[in-house]
Amino acid sequence: MFGKDKQRQRDLFESERSFRLLVEGVTDYALYMLDPTGIVTSWNIGGRRIKGYAPQEIIGRHFSCFYTETDRANGKPLRALRIAEDTGRYEEEGWRVRKDGTFFWASVIIDPIREDGKIVGFAKITRDITERRDAQLKLEQIQQQLAESQKLDALGQLTGGVAHDFNNLLMIISGSLHTLRKGVDDNPKLQRALAAIEAASRRGAALTSQLLTFARRQHVNPQAVDVAERINAVREVLDTGVGSAVKLQFDVERSLWPVKVDVAELEIALVNLVINARDAMQDGGTITVAAHNSSLSEEANAGEYVAISVTDAGTGIAPDVLGKIFDPFFTTKPIGKGTGLGLSQVHGFAHQAGGTVKVSSDLGKGTTITVLLPRKEAGAPVDDVNPVKTRGSGTVLLVDDNPDVAAVSTNLLEQLGYTVRRVDSAEAALREIEHDGIDLVFTDIVMPGKMDGLSLARHLKAIRPELPILLATGYSDAAVNVRGDFPILRKPYEIHQLSQAIAKLPR
Repeated sequence: MFGKDKQRQRDLFESERSFRLLVEGVTDYALYMLDPTGIVTSWNIGGRRIKGYAPQEIIGRHFSCFYTETDRANGKPLRALRIAEDTGRYEEEGWRVRKDGTFFWASVIIDPIREDGKIVGFAKITRDITERRDAQLKLEQIQQQLAESQKLDALGQLTGGVAHDFNNLLMIISGSLHTLRKGVDDNPKLQRALAAIEAASRRGAALTSQLLTFARRQHVNPQAVDVAERINAVREVLDTGVGSAVKLQFDVERSLWPVKVDVAELEIALVNLVINARDAMQDGGTITVAAHNSSLSEEANAGEYVAISVTDAGTGIAPDVLGKIFDPFFTTKPIGKGTGLGLSQVHGFAHQAGGTVKVSSDLGKGTTITVLLPRKEAGAPVDDVNPVKTRGSGTVLLVDDNPDVAAVSTNLLEQLGYTVRRVDSAEAALREIEHDGIDLVFTDIVMPGKMDGLSLARHLKAIRPELPILLATGYSDAAVNVRGDFPILRKPYEIHQLSQAIAKLPR
């Protein structure tokens, strides 16, 4: 009998020894015991590998030292023990702290240990799953980017289908304003009504442009411009847009370097930044528009830039939102107060111009958004983008299948001094070209029939290389294929833009 008891003791000892060796030898898991108050009573090699503590450094200390300072202040360690005791298990994922102060993402399980129904301690298992979490986050990021790309593609198909017709409508509205203004010079009420129509037309054009930009279907026309001149050109629009409760002040350096950008996109970006700053100040305040030369030495953006900044004294941007403000369709504004495309347009414009955007914000104090545009190489003159109408002469062949748009274009051309012959198809244009007297061809790209405006232009260039050709479009996939072969005038255009486009044509 005595021998059997001794054998059982030896078997129990060997079993406990084998289990202890197994636990102590596991390297991928931190396996250790806690007493009922949370003091570490055992430690394995996995705990040392994952958390950095040797057994003599950690045994006898409270396990809360593995938690972040915030979690300790919130009482999370003791709460985990109480949950394990009450429910039979505690399980979670979260940040933990190594001996050297670095963080890792841990999978944690705590099981209560009982003897005769009484808690005698806890068994704790911790696994470092930082790499798995990082891989999951990267996968989610890729999936999000794919979803965003699909959303933009869907947006492109939608906006591409309606942008041409919508811009034609805006062309009719904005073009007709030139005719209406002649008859209301002495009527302030009608002048204000026309100004409101013009503002709405420009806003509609800007929204369409923003949609096309982020649908990756926008045709841009970069040129060298004077930033100070362009800021001054849109001051009236900006003053009108901010309203009476907001004061707009300017701090523009006199000798700004020239930059090469799409003028329309620059002006839209300025308007978007100012309107966004206005919306951040519900109780009014001051918005500062500044521009100065800046030389950056940082590795990522080293070089010479013109820095255009818009500063408000508004609510500021929360840190968890700051990384999303340039995402298309993201907005913190109430329904009906924002499209979520304004800052996206700013970001796209800056990067398309070879620059970048920086944001500085303090909650409750305000925000500064700075657009950095690369300095244009010295030597080439700055393009003249002032709204000046140049009188012309000669006969223009206007090719447009939309009679209302054609009527507006004809009126603008005649105001500039041109004689206009109008046809509604590329085939009709070729027949008209056979007659003498055509000095310029002005054609829409989207045309019915087998030949669109771009095909017409290329055919004419082959048979009449000396004939100046100007293309117009509200939107067209074909415009992407022009590749600088012909100048393109974007609808809706104003009379001074038409005048300048014709003046730049090679003769």
